[in-house]
Amino acid sequence: HHIYIYKSELRSYRDLPLRLAEFGTVYRYEQSGELNGLLRTRDFTQDDSHIFVTHAQVQEEFAKVVELALFVFQVLQLDDFVARVGLLDPASSKYIGSDEAWQQAQTVIMSAVEQLGIPYSIEQGEAGFYGPKLDFLFPDALGRQWQLGTAQVDYNLPERFDLTYVGEDGQLHRPVMIHRANFGSLERMIAILLEHHAGALPAWLAPVQAKLIPISDRHLAYAQEVAAQLRSADVRVEVDTRGERMNAKVRDAQLQKIPYILVVGDKEAADHAVSVRLRSNENLGAMALAHFIERITNVIRTKNREL
Repeated sequence: HHIYIYKSELRSYRDLPLRLAEFGTVYRYEQSGELNGLLRTRDFTQDDSHIFVTHAQVQEEFAKVVELALFVFQVLQLDDFVARVGLLDPASSKYIGSDEAWQQAQTVIMSAVEQLGIPYSIEQGEAGFYGPKLDFLFPDALGRQWQLGTAQVDYNLPERFDLTYVGEDGQLHRPVMIHRANFGSLERMIAILLEHHAGALPAWLAPVQAKLIPISDRHLAYAQEVAAQLRSADVRVEVDTRGERMNAKVRDAQLQKIPYILVVGDKEAADHAVSVRLRSNENLGAMALAHFIERITNVIRTKNREL
């Protein structure tokens, strides 16, 4: 459908690169024995993107696509990937296009990964039917490799769909199309994230970033006051109001992998402070509330690896 958006009007070289992207639901009728939690499903959400470029732009644009993928993985602290360049299988007849087009696309991909210093393997038969591709594979908790991000260079579908643009010379020219999905499947990305971090997501990404634990019921009002100030600073916080013992509440928060566990009692209320523990069980001790808010918001804003 991005192809039809491109074809909906006459394009000029001044319009390129033209980048189109969306989050869309994809359906695949996987056999029941192949289904595997969030890692392999019959429907999933894909960050689907297509970039239309001139022949002169394709190398630089593809390198930018790869750099963006690397940035996404770095932010998510997923750095144990394997890069794989998928080429056609010479023995198969499923591929379209000329040998020249395939060689051009392969050269673009190989040049980009080598320019960026990315170690990679080459796998024949892993290309799409329209062109070679670069895949990023990540291990799950059992060491099995799963493909997430992918980027592909395509000289063939623009030919098949008769895509054109008006060049500087006033003549019609054929664009090149780059296929891009940084996450691939959002569901699979979430599964890999959870397994990679063993549930202990980085503080900026954790659904609950801080859990407030009042020592007794009389400290609940102060805990709610602290929670309100944290929410005003855009921190995702919950207050444990259960009638359990403090140590049990702390233990539950640690099992839930909540980054910051804040205990409040008489002393903290009097000093306008919080007692800070990390989910690792490290005790940072009492800390002025204003100082803690500054600390946690800095960790969240900078995506610091404090935890």
